[in-house]
Amino acid sequence: MSTDTLAIRAEIEQEIAGLTLPAALARTVAAEGERPAYSDKVGVDLSAGYAPGWRTVGWATLREQALDVAGALVAAGVRPGDRVALMASNRIEHVVADLGAVHAAAVSMSVYNTLSPDQVAYVAGHAEPTVAVLENADHLARWERALGASDSLRTIVLIDAEPPAGDDRFVTWDAFAASGAAWRAEHAAELEARAAGIAPDDPLTILYTSGTTGNPKGVVLTHHAVLYECACSLRVAATTGHNDFISYLPFAHIAERTLGMYIPQVNGAHIHLIADPALLLGALGEVHPTRFFGVPRVWEKIKTGISAKLAAETDPEKRAQVEGALAIGLEYVEAQQAGGSISPDLEARFQAADAGLLAFLRALLGLDRCEWAASAAAPMPLEVARFFAGLGMRIYDVYGMTETCAAVTSCGPDQFRLGTVGRALPGIEITLGEDGEILARGPVVSQGYYRQPDATAALIDADGWVHTGDIGELDEDGFLKVVDRKKEMIITSSGKNIAPSNIENHLKESPIVGHALVFGEGRPYVVAMLTLDAEIAPLVAAQLGIPTGTSLAELAQHPAMLAVAQQSVDATNERLSRPEQVKAWELLPVEWTAESEELTPTLKLKRRVVHAKYADVLERLYT
Repeated sequence: MSTDTLAIRAEIEQEIAGLTLPAALARTVAAEGERPAYSDKVGVDLSAGYAPGWRTVGWATLREQALDVAGALVAAGVRPGDRVALMASNRIEHVVADLGAVHAAAVSMSVYNTLSPDQVAYVAGHAEPTVAVLENADHLARWERALGASDSLRTIVLIDAEPPAGDDRFVTWDAFAASGAAWRAEHAAELEARAAGIAPDDPLTILYTSGTTGNPKGVVLTHHAVLYECACSLRVAATTGHNDFISYLPFAHIAERTLGMYIPQVNGAHIHLIADPALLLGALGEVHPTRFFGVPRVWEKIKTGISAKLAAETDPEKRAQVEGALAIGLEYVEAQQAGGSISPDLEARFQAADAGLLAFLRALLGLDRCEWAASAAAPMPLEVARFFAGLGMRIYDVYGMTETCAAVTSCGPDQFRLGTVGRALPGIEITLGEDGEILARGPVVSQGYYRQPDATAALIDADGWVHTGDIGELDEDGFLKVVDRKKEMIITSSGKNIAPSNIENHLKESPIVGHALVFGEGRPYVVAMLTLDAEIAPLVAAQLGIPTGTSLAELAQHPAMLAVAQQSVDATNERLSRPEQVKAWELLPVEWTAESEELTPTLKLKRRVVHAKYADVLERLYT
């Protein structure tokens, strides 16, 4: 470890010495008082709240509600270290339940809403939670099998669903919170002692990874590891003032949990909770956040939507004006990369382009106030990053995993380079193994997988390095580039090593392509399966004269759409070496979603699921 890394780690460790999440929240409440903490759109009275249509709770009230739930949990027999499972959309009650579990010295664990009953039963059987908090009838149905088999679950709290008759384990959210408030009135000292007894190295949460293969594994994260992650991330982000943030990814996802739950507890902010990601674009237009995080697929969809509108411009002069402004924006952002500088001439040209068009376009997207925009969870296609650079936006790529409390590297205002995921965060070590695998070490590393010592030993070696399973490249300035997943690298029958995500990202630059999967393991050449983008493909189809209302399945067979897909494949192949080029492809008549099981809840491909589900298509592509 370098002297600089050691010194800055010691500095951050001093900042968070002895701190736990309840203590951090108390400090934030003292500073933020009645400022808004969380807003959602559940059961809103349009005449109330900080903004029309939003239900809002301030920081002080949020903590009081959490303490009521903590009291109810203790009264229900929850002991320090017991697990409390949560399945709910992004809403205030989800945050309150999580904070309640933490203040009761329990271990909170948000579970993906899209898990099947079998997967829920596995997680419940493995983690053995004492209490489950479920939002609605759909979630209750997903837990039915687990509830019937569990010996550990003593209380099931229902936020919106009606409790089934004849089972005294069930209680409504309102009744549970009320019972906790009554218990607190007589046992305030006991609850205070419970929270004060939490140690920094105690588990804070267990997150069951969504898993592209096999059963999910429970990642154990401590108070200390999470607080270190918050501290070093805030240093690199360098945002100022009181932030507005939109939370729309599941709280079972480490990035959302860190950005939408943990960092606000440390630093304060106003978080707008979106229950359905389909409502994200509308929320952007209402909130105009100062911070925004999107997995690459979200950025791709925003780009595709605005690109389609720009492409529809028929006036050559206006189109040239737009293209010119985007070119200046790209030049301006590229000049801000590490080692670059902005000349007075470029500054003047950008300010003119920004005032004339770029600021207007960002405002249309709701990103005009955004001073920190980031992407993670999968490689960001370079062309997508360059498109937003054309709008004058730097999207800071971040790299990490659940097992490292989210980020271990990041771009930021002072460490930015397009096409990379930045440099190591303060006090974190990054290196490459002999085979190019990315290894990370530092205070953010997980304690390991819950009740899986063999898997933990495979994850963290004797020297404390986390083996990420990703292949990377480090440049001379310490910027990391992620090539692909180690286990997903394709080796063709001729021995060529090929990174499929690179090819897939090129294919998805077509406005009509929603998802792409490239295959070629042990085969003589590479093939691809493509799906249509359900929102953009019909718009393109209309421009091609295809009747409105034509189904996706019909569009996937239409000669005009097949021709557009072929153009995408041809354009991709022009950018690839001969062994990487796609020799055969098929446009599928379906969408891939988390519900249909081809994607994880964070929209990453489950390759083995797709390989098995579409084995006949793959065979057809090789005949």
